[in-house]
Amino acid sequence: MVQLLHFIFLISVLGSLHHTVNGIAMEKLANKKLCADEDCAYAISLAKAEDDYIAVDCRFINIRRGQLIYVYSKLVPEEGAGEFWFGNVYNDRFVDQMGVLGYFPSNLVKETHVFHKGKTEIMTTVSSVLVVDNIIC
Repeated sequence: MVQLLHFIFLISVLGSLHHTVNGIAMEKLANKKLCADEDCAYAISLAKAEDDYIAVDCRFINIRRGQLIYVYSKLVPEEGAGEFWFGNVYNDRFVDQMGVLGYFPSNLVKETHVFHKGKTEIMTTVSSVLVVDNIIC
């Protein structure tokens, strides 16, 4: 009987927590992006960071000068907006950051090798309040 009461209490507490969790709606950075394919699964290019960058929120990645970055998509800038690219860091010196995906300013990197032309134009989406263009924050 005591175990049943503990179970009911646990379920009620967990149920109340579900209703109190709130997300933060984030503005989309752009309405369109360019990719190598429809799923943005193939890297467009390899770029080298020419300067350091500290991420402004969870959609962005930190980059350090000299790091190599695989670029998977390029946002089509809106009027008055900066241009951001989406990718992940690759560098032997900074192994802790490898595989982390996010946006970064395109003016801080230089493309060193183009694998595919970013010709496929795709509309960006906001799937939920915590998922911004498929990035979970």
